[in-house]
Amino acid sequence: MADQTVATAIPEIRPAKNANASAGQWRLIWWRFCQHRVALVSGAVIVLVYLIAAFAEFLAPMSEQAYDPRFTYAPPQRIRFAGYDANGAFHMLYVNGYSAKVDPIALSRIYEPDPNTLIPVGFFVKGEPYRFWGLFETNRHLIGPLEPGQPFYLFGADRLGRDVLSRTIHGTRISMSVGLIGVTISLILGILLGGISGLYGGWVDDVIQRGIELLKSIPTIPLWMGLAAAVPISTDPIVVYLWITVILSLIGWTDMARVVRGRFLSLKSEDFVIAAQLDGCSKMRIIWRHMVPSFMSHIIASVTLAIPTMILAETALSFLGIGLRPPVVSWGVLLQEAQNILAVSNAPWLFLPGLAVIITVLALNFLGDGIRDAADPYEY
Repeated sequence: MADQTVATAIPEIRPAKNANASAGQWRLIWWRFCQHRVALVSGAVIVLVYLIAAFAEFLAPMSEQAYDPRFTYAPPQRIRFAGYDANGAFHMLYVNGYSAKVDPIALSRIYEPDPNTLIPVGFFVKGEPYRFWGLFETNRHLIGPLEPGQPFYLFGADRLGRDVLSRTIHGTRISMSVGLIGVTISLILGILLGGISGLYGGWVDDVIQRGIELLKSIPTIPLWMGLAAAVPISTDPIVVYLWITVILSLIGWTDMARVVRGRFLSLKSEDFVIAAQLDGCSKMRIIWRHMVPSFMSHIIASVTLAIPTMILAETALSFLGIGLRPPVVSWGVLLQEAQNILAVSNAPWLFLPGLAVIITVLALNFLGDGIRDAADPYEY
């Protein structure tokens, strides 16, 4: 009877029904990341930017080199809805044409919207032919005038009558790929050299760290100018693109190497590293198979924060005239054309590629902050 009383007095112990208790590391990071609303929106923006880069020929109304000298420095057109042309035909989407007059003082043409001229606009229209991803030839564009040859400048035109919107879309591919490829090379160099420095120690650590300090002590812009000046002017634009990517990578790996070295110094005394060493694993295997995966989330966050630096570096080099050069189209090359006082006073729309830089860099920074907070085990 006493045993039954004791048994009923002791409450039944059941395991806690907590989903977080059985979730893995990556699932916990994903749950934390989903609570960061700004990072989620920023991630969607970055995905959209890379989709624009992948489908640039289809999304751009024209090619990046198409020009029309009749519409030099033409202002942006605004898409309008539901209108009738001179023949009484109804159009759901259209833009107004231009009426040009000559400024008697500056002796330059001034364009103004002509409300009497309607240029019908449609989706999936026929335009300039191009090879989609180099696989097949097509002439379909997402948006454009129904009649080829009509002026269609949603972001205005530059000094040669080229569409700024189309050039900005095509420049997305170069600028974003420079950041992605450059960060990939910097990531490999940073993990490899930082891992060797932290794992081996001794004179190897001293040599690598003194090399990092030497690179970081040199002013950035003079170093860029010196390395970029080593590329001959007559070099093929594709080779210049590769050189600029390599230059940015050789400069940008130092911060990642410092972070990896610090992590390796704290991890090399852990039991799983010592067990791998006793098992006869090589140094490279210990680095890539055991130590790097233990802080992969931190590396991903560092990569997302490093890509904006690469994009801004390429933009700055091209803006200064020591980076990519025409006919290559990047955001920096486009902003280089907006340096003179004429662009500031008469064609402010030439600064619109800078808006793409600002949005992309902010989105990447917010995304990196969200990943870093989600990967921090002491955040929650």
